[in-house]
Amino acid sequence: MKLSPILPFIDTRYVTILLVMGLSSPGKAEITSLDSGNIDDILNNAGVSLVNFYADWCRFSQMLHPIFEEASNVAREEYPDASQVVFARVDCDQHSDIAQRYRISKYPTLKLFRNGMMMKREYRGQRSVSAIADFIRQQKVDPVKELQSLEEVNTVDRSKRNIIGYFEQKNSDNYRTFQKVANILRDDCSFSAALGEVSDTERFSGDNVIYKPVGETIPDMVYLGSLTNFDLTYAWAQDKCVPLVREITFENGEELTEEGIPFLILFHLKEDTTSLEQFQHEVARQLISEKGSINFLHADCDKFRHPLLHIQKTPADCPVIAIDSFRHMYVFPEYKDLAIPGKLRQFVLDLHSGKLHREFHHGPDPTDITPGEEIQVAASDPPESSFQKLAPSETRYTILRDRDEL
Repeated sequence: MKLSPILPFIDTRYVTILLVMGLSSPGKAEITSLDSGNIDDILNNAGVSLVNFYADWCRFSQMLHPIFEEASNVAREEYPDASQVVFARVDCDQHSDIAQRYRISKYPTLKLFRNGMMMKREYRGQRSVSAIADFIRQQKVDPVKELQSLEEVNTVDRSKRNIIGYFEQKNSDNYRTFQKVANILRDDCSFSAALGEVSDTERFSGDNVIYKPVGETIPDMVYLGSLTNFDLTYAWAQDKCVPLVREITFENGEELTEEGIPFLILFHLKEDTTSLEQFQHEVARQLISEKGSINFLHADCDKFRHPLLHIQKTPADCPVIAIDSFRHMYVFPEYKDLAIPGKLRQFVLDLHSGKLHREFHHGPDPTDITPGEEIQVAASDPPESSFQKLAPSETRYTILRDRDEL
């Protein structure tokens, strides 16, 4: 066995293992403790901030502390400018006002901020030094692809939502607004930019931005507002990048479930785009006022066979529409009734009023019975929620709240 001349009593193989695992003695971590007096100033002046919302009594928080500190050390070595990356923490017991402000419902919660704006997607990955450090590196990658020719515009992936900017120069307020919007919406849209001479023919009236929707046949949409106005530019881009009906996957299921509002889901075969377009149209026509009280989603029948089995359906039955209230699942009776004016809306309203739940337990609502018709009460239990299983796990978090039954 070869011994280190510096550490004669330690096998160098084990020293190597300890270093690889990140168990070597860490340097002093530069983690900023946030309170109501400094939180806005610190977050507003940092390009990227990762904030650990924790409680000292939570065992998962205790396990994360040394990992978070070591990841902070790694980030500080790679991004020494404190305005680029900040690692911070909030003791939620000591600062419950901050926890309420950011709607913290579990410990620990790692939220990402850009120039003070909280991103919708928090960090939900592996709790290791390397995984957290990689996450920060990904956030520092420029989300805007620079186009070298206008021919590249015709080769963008039309299966994705694309926003393309045409600018005279990169060092401009217009481009900085565009880049800021791209950083915030990087997970929802693909952003590209043509600069200088490459963009000349597209800038006949000055710098401009266009949106290319999914699909080859839908025409481009032009942003008509001021590019120096961040709020207007962001609102326009968000409306284009974040669809009214979103796809649920196993990757975003936890995030969507944690939003805490029921799901109205279309289960459809991946290649069945017609049913999806019909569903999107009817949601926009009948349910736009319900946005915020229910999530409009679509799911791949083949990938989500298990929830279908819960409601006694298979992919062969698709398209199928259902509500998951996180307690129970309710099936829209007939997909062909989707286009009947008000039918889908009433289905959602019946969830909120409790009618769906009552009818499952006690039979048809008496107000829906034809006069003289015999009422047969057949108590039953609606299928249990299937998507609730995608919620944050108690093996990773201390959960702080429960949902009311619907």
